[in-house]
Formats: sequence, C-alpha cells, structure tokens
Amino acid sequence: MGEVKDWRPFVYGGVASITAEFGKRRSGRAGQPHGLIANRIAINNPLAFAGTFPIDTTKTRLQIQGQKIDQTFSQLRYSGMTDAFVKISREEGLRALYSGIWPAVLRQATYGTIKFGTYYTLKKLANERGLLINEDGSERVWSNIMCAAAAGAISSAIANPTDVLKVRMQVHGKGQHKGLFGCFGEIYKYEGVRGLWRGVGPTAQRAVVIASVELPVYDFCKLQLMNAFGDHVANHFISSFIASLGSAIASTPIDVIRTRLMNQRHVSLSVNGVVTAAATPKLYSGSLDCAVQTIRNEGLLALYKGFIPTWVRMGPWNIIFFITYEQLKKY
Repeated sequence: MGEVKDWRPFVYGGVASITAEFGKRRSGRAGQPHGLIANRIAINNPLAFAGTFPIDTTKTRLQIQGQKIDQTFSQLRYSGMTDAFVKISREEGLRALYSGIWPAVLRQATYGTIKFGTYYTLKKLANERGLLINEDGSERVWSNIMCAAAAGAISSAIANPTDVLKVRMQVHGKGQHKGLFGCFGEIYKYEGVRGLWRGVGPTAQRAVVIASVELPVYDFCKLQLMNAFGDHVANHFISSFIASLGSAIASTPIDVIRTRLMNQRHVSLSVNGVVTAAATPKLYSGSLDCAVQTIRNEGLLALYKGFIPTWVRMGPWNIIFFITYEQLKKY
C-alpha cells in the first residue's frame, strides 16, 4: 500500500469510534472545558458515557437464545429488546447491561482506528491513481466498496479477540467472568490462542458487509445532500442514519452466526500434552454449518434475531461517529 503519509484518518477514526461507543454525555458544569470534563468522567465512571452499549448487550442475549442443539441457551428467555433490558436489569442488576464495556472500548480503539484510517487512506491512493473519480466528477461505487471491504476485513481480523471477550462477558453478565483480564485468562487457559480468534471468519465477513454498505452509502448520501444542507451536521446526521439502516439489514444474519460461534466453547481434556477427550461438545463446525442448523431448527427469521437493537444501536452510534469524525477533520 506504500508509505502512509497522513495519520490523521487513523487518529480521527479511533477517537470518533470510542466517542460513539460511550455515547452522548450529560452537560458538565459551566466554566469547565468540554474535553476536560469528558476525559474525567470517562476515567472515573465509564458507565456514565456508555449510552448505547446496553442495547448491544440485549442484542447479544437475543441472538444466542433459542438454540435447540445447545441446552444452555435453548430457552427463549426474552421476547424482544425491551423485555431483555427489563429482565437483565431486574434479575442481574444494571451493571450486567454493561458487561463487556471495556473489551468494546478496546475494540473500538483498534478496529475503529484501523478501519476508518485504512478506508480513507485507500480512497486517497485510489484517487491519486485515477481509480476513484468518474469523468462527471462522481465517485465510482465499485472503488468505494473495494476500499471499504479491504478496510473492514483487515481491521476486524486484528480486533477479533476483543470481540470474543465482549460477547462472552455480555452473555454471562455478572456471573462467570471476573472482568476483562479474568475472561481473557479463562479463554487462553482452556481454549488457547485459537479461542481468541473464534468466529474470525464471520467477523471479517460481517465487517466487509457493513463497511461495503455503510461507508459508501454514507459518502453517497452526503454528496447527494450537499446542495440541500451543505457540509454541516444536518447532512452528517441524515447520511449516517440512512447508512446505519442499510448496514443493519445486510449484516444481522452474519452477526447472529458470529455471536453464536464466538460464544461456543470447545475445551479439550489432555493428559501429558495428548488430547484424550472433548470436555465440551462442538456445536457448529463453521459459519455455514451454523447458518444451516439455525435455519433448520429455528427458521429463517432466526437469522434476524436482534435486528431491532442492532439498528437502534447502529443509528445513534453512526450519527455520533460521523458527526465527531467530520468535526475532527476541520482541525
């Protein structure tokens, strides 16, 4: 790809991703700098920022329930996003809704930085080589999609361990895992390094789909709305909202498969380094097997479990991200 001369897209992408992960804060006291208050609250009380994260937790719980071949999660405990939110809060406490928040922040610090930085860097390189702009001045759709797909696949594969940690902690809530390092240690001890990259295939596929839909759609909508709204917050708001709907529709089936594979523990018993037996059964052999068994046992609509919380979370997340990113670009 050559030498990266401009690191700003990477820095802006990481900062905007973390900001979107925490969500919108309440107003601070008058007379204090906005950024200073944000940093202090984030350090002292991360839950005060995590506005959209509980929605992601309900999505994960909805996606893993109803697996008829897995007795642990065969029961349909929640009827929907609101029901999941209420039951988790009532039965496990509000903090359970934030289980996995730190792996999520760590993921955005890596995934967001690499994804958006790589995307805009690739677009710049494509433009320099005459591959991005048509004769009429519009951007080529296929070029945008290729840049977005490459950025999504690379970033998601690198950040996969943080995704596994997040899913495991969200599923078990306040119960089995004692924080980020406890969860990491358990996976590494019983499943090895491969356990941290469980589900990397569908994770990369999901990232490719989201990036291929979300980023080009955002850029396209932003360009089309430029005459009406200009390069201002209203344009960024509408464009990001439309982009989030498209990516939610396209990515939810892969997200269900990814979540189930990541939550699947495959622990082997060994004596003197020789594997003697499997302590836990391997439910799915891969992405395709998971998709087939899910459809066969639960129906086609099972692939859209958690769609509402996915979109509800993606909407505010993308709005916060793109508005933050666009504002950072001005400096």
